[in-house]
Parts: sequence; structure tokens; C-alpha cells
Amino acid sequence: MPVTRPVIAVAGLGIESSTFSPARTEAPAFHPQRGADVLARYPFLAPGRPLRTAADWHGTLVGKALPGGTVTASAYAALSAELIDRLKESGPVDGLWYDIHGAMTVEGVEDAEAELLARIRETVGPDVIVSASMDLHGNVSRALVHLTDLITCYRTAPHEDVTQTKERAARNLVEHLASGAPRPVKAWIPVPVLLAGEQTSTRIEPARSVYAAVEEVAAADGVTDAAIWVGYAWADEPRNRAAVVVTGPDEAAVTTGAERLARGFWAARHDFAFVAPTGTLDDCLDAALAATARPYFVSDTGDNPTAGGAGDVTWGLRQVLARPEFQDPSGPTVLYASLPGPAAVDTAVRAGVGATVTVTAGAEVDDRHSGPLTMTGVVHAVRHGDRDAETEAVLRVGGVYVILTRLRKPYHHEHDFTDLELNPRTADVVIVKIGYLEPELFAMAADWKMALTPGGVDQDLPRLGHHRIRRPMFPFDPAMPAPDLTARVIPSPDRPLGAPEE
Repeated sequence: MPVTRPVIAVAGLGIESSTFSPARTEAPAFHPQRGADVLARYPFLAPGRPLRTAADWHGTLVGKALPGGTVTASAYAALSAELIDRLKESGPVDGLWYDIHGAMTVEGVEDAEAELLARIRETVGPDVIVSASMDLHGNVSRALVHLTDLITCYRTAPHEDVTQTKERAARNLVEHLASGAPRPVKAWIPVPVLLAGEQTSTRIEPARSVYAAVEEVAAADGVTDAAIWVGYAWADEPRNRAAVVVTGPDEAAVTTGAERLARGFWAARHDFAFVAPTGTLDDCLDAALAATARPYFVSDTGDNPTAGGAGDVTWGLRQVLARPEFQDPSGPTVLYASLPGPAAVDTAVRAGVGATVTVTAGAEVDDRHSGPLTMTGVVHAVRHGDRDAETEAVLRVGGVYVILTRLRKPYHHEHDFTDLELNPRTADVVIVKIGYLEPELFAMAADWKMALTPGGVDQDLPRLGHHRIRRPMFPFDPAMPAPDLTARVIPSPDRPLGAPEE
């Protein structure tokens, strides 16, 4: 029976958790929102918007953390227990929108997102329709597909369609409930490929064409949605791999579309390449100094905080400060973002702008590659109140402007620099702990290279030491035989899952 004005709950926890980082993620890092604050996260659920008026939406708990280390058992226990309690308090629901990332690793928990959804299903019942929205760098196990009815993910990397994806997941749910149709058919295909996001960016081929096919399949008659997940490369679990899911009312259309997408991804595996030229950090700095294009961006990739790096690896900054070209204040201007160091920030704040200070920062979490770094420089700027960093201080060391933070922070926007009295457009070199450049930085960069540096999200995947992923897996087993890419039709949550996952 169609539901004319369905009751829909919104819930989810999201993070990318690198199991190769020694960092641990605690509950406050998720910045959990509750009740009406959950609905305020989404512009398409603003009062008066069509989706808002089409259903009675109940925010329970949604928390999203910066990518980081494994989530502690205590943090997960507290957040998930509160989420379940709030679901119970909200009363019966017709649908649930499960807003997650898909790469959360929790101490002592296998397949955390599926485990949480199983607990949610115990609360709301097997007949409630669940629509999940995910990051394309999430992981999609057979169990997760079984527990959902509709599931989708971003179609761009960098992710320029975050809001559109979440809105699509919510709209698909509302439309399905209004239709009264039987539960969707779900075709799932695991693809034994595990690559970094920087090798599968939709800015370039082959990912551009691979993902263009997603929209074509999703637009076919009998299909509700289609998605390809690249998977998350910096965790070591059996579910870490690429996957395809297509959902819709027509089994033939859904399975045909899923197999087309899986074959396309597999066929392109040898063609995936880094989205920018790569090299050692010294190679990249040499290229930046030799170039005339300004500003020249260098990605310090191994400690990228938005891929799960601890953010406080000092190896890259130590190499930069050791370069004689950067030790003269009248030489090239270099911006470096960033390095956590709470004590260093406190010293800079007490001394004030213009003071010369000696501080030590970094390697409090990840000291495997380089120890704490001591620097003497002039305090250039101080800023309080950032959501992630809390407090930031800029220290000028020779010609290098080092951004120090109380807590780790990603630097993706121009205002992240200009708020600190730094102008990246007039700098000679901008070094950012990041992988592929986010849209604002990409548009600003006159040229760009990715430095293959050490850290918890090292781009050289084979040297990280995966031992729990399912083998064979490309590129770990380059000569592996062709896999079975036939569609697996996954039963609805009100039916048994059956055989164990492949």
C-alpha cells in the first residue's frame, strides 16, 4: 500500500578510518547532531522544500567525523546506543534514511556500518524501507546490501555531488514509499580491485567514462539507482574492495546494468593512474622551484587528514625546512598546511603576533617516520574558533609559513589561508597535506604535483602491508584470473541472507 505522508527517520555515523594509522577516534570527533539539528544539515529538507513537505521527517542522531584512525569501542558504543535510543523514542516509522560514509572501522567490530544497521533493523523492524547514501570510497559488503532497500553513492571524485547524492537517496525513499511498489530488486557485484582515490578521480580517464556509465544505467527503464564504489584503500578488512549495486523494480534491467558497470570498472583497472604527476617530495620541490607558474601546489599525500592520516607526521615539513632555498626570508614564499602541535600553538598565542618563538610540534600520534620537530620563527597570525583546529597559529620560519593547529584540520578552501593573513595566490609554493586537490585549490593552482610521502595513507598501497583483504586482488595480484562479475541478487531484509559472502 502507498504511504501518502510517510514517517521517515534520519540516522547515521560516518568516518573514513585508516587501520594503518596509530590514531584513534573518540566520540566528540563526530560532532553528533540530534533532533531538529539533524534536519538542518540538509538544505533540501529546509522548511517548505518539496521533500520536507512530502514526509514527516524525524532526526535521530547523525555524526560525521574527519577521516582518522580506528574508532574506539567506547566511542562507538556510546554513539550507537544513543542513536538506537532516539530511534525507539521516535516511534514507528515507514522509512529510514541511513546517511553514512561506509569506511568506518571500529575496535572489535567487523563491518561496522552493517552491524549498526542490523541493530537499527532490530529496533524499527524488517518491513521499514531503508535508503542509504554513501561516499564512493566506502565499502559495500553483501550484508550491508541485504539490510538496505535502496543504496547510492557519490559519482564524482573529488566529491562535488555530495548534496545531490543525499537528496537523491531521500527522494528515492519518499517516491518508493508513495508508490506502494514491492521492495526493489538489488543486484550486487564485488569487484576485486582496490585503488586509492587519487588513482580513480573522475576528473580524468578512465574513471570519467566509467562513472559516466553510472548515470546511463540509472536512467534505464526498470532501474531506480546505480552506483560504483571504489572502496577504501587504507583499511585492511575483507570488505575493502570495489563494488557495484543497482536497484530497481525490474530484475533483468537491474542485473544487466550492474554487470555492465562491473565489467567496465574491471576492464579499466590497468588504465587507472594518479590524477597528477607524482614523485618524491624532493622531486616535487625541485619542479616547483624550476617552474615559472605560480602558485605551484604540492600535495604531501602520505599524511592527508581527509583520507585518514594522523595529520601530525613531521617528515614532510622537516624536508621542506631543510632546503636551503627556503631558509632565507627574501627567497621563495612557501605556505605549509599543516601540523598539529597544541603546546606550540599555546606558546605562539601567549607570545603574540610579531614575537619570535621556539616551539616543538608534531609526532604526538604518528612518530613512525620522524620525531617531533623544533622550529624557531616569527608568529605571523593567530586565529581562534575553528571547528576542527580550534586554534591556529602561523609561524614564519625563513621563507616558510607553517600553519600550526591545536587539533588537525584539512585545508581545502582559499579562506582557510586568507583567514590567517596568508595569500596562496601570490605564494611561490603551497604545500598541503592532501591527495587530489579539492575544487578551490585545483582552480587556484597554476601547476601541481603529488609527493609520495610516508604516513598512514601512503599512496604506495602494496608497501602498507594489507593481509586481511580478500585475495586475489588487483593491483596486489596483477596476474590474477578474471573474476566472476555476474550479478548477485540480494534478498530483502525480511528474508534470510543465505550463503556467506563471497
